[in-house]
Amino acid sequence: MDCAALLDRLRAHANPANVAGMARYGISTEGTLGVPLPVLRALARETGKSHALAQELWASGIHEARILATIIDEPARVTSAQMNRWARDFDSWDVCDQACQNLFRDTPRAFAKAAEWARAKPEFVRRAGFSLMAGLAAKAKSAPDSQFEEFFPLIVEAAADGRNMVKKAVNWALRQIGKRNSHLRQRAIATAERIRAQDSPSARWIAAAALRELRGKNVG
Repeated sequence: MDCAALLDRLRAHANPANVAGMARYGISTEGTLGVPLPVLRALARETGKSHALAQELWASGIHEARILATIIDEPARVTSAQMNRWARDFDSWDVCDQACQNLFRDTPRAFAKAAEWARAKPEFVRRAGFSLMAGLAAKAKSAPDSQFEEFFPLIVEAAADGRNMVKKAVNWALRQIGKRNSHLRQRAIATAERIRAQDSPSARWIAAAALRELRGKNVG
C-alpha cells in the first residue's frame, strides 16, 4: 500500500468527535483526524515495516499518519538526523510518546538521544528525552544498571522545569527506572529525596509522586 492509499484510509476513519475529546486531554488538534490507535495498529499490521513509507507518512504532517509512521518504521535504519528532525516536529505529547515507545527506544542511539534531549530547550524535545528513558527502563532488559544511573543527574536537573509535559515525563522516567530492580529503586528514592529538597513546585510534585509509588509495597 502506498502513502496516498494509506492517507485515504486514514481520512475514511476520521472522527471529529474524537478530535474534540483528544483536545480535552491536551492533544493537538492541528492536522488531527481523530482515528483511534487500534485502527492505526491494524493498518500497520496490514502494511508491514517500511522505512521509506514511514518517511512519507511523517512528511504528510497528519497527526495519525505520524503515529502510524512510528509503528511501521525500521529501527535499524533510523539515523540520528531523522530522530532529531522528527523530535523537532513534535507538537503533541501523544506523538512524542508514540515515537519514543514504538520506535526510538529500539534504535542503537536510544540511550545517547535520551541524554541529549533531556537538556533540550523545546518542551516536546525535552519530554522526548524522559519518555525515552521511561521506555528504555521498561524494555531494555539486558542494559546494565550503570546506563540508567547516568540518567539520575539529568532527572534532578530537569525537575525544576515547570512545563507540564516535561515534569510529567521526568516523573515517569524516575518511576520506571526505579521499578527495574531493588538497587535502582533505592537510587531512584535517593534521587527523589534530592529533588524534593529543591525550592520548586514542579520538583516537589515530581518527588512526591515518585516516592509514593517507589515506596509502595508492590514495587521492587
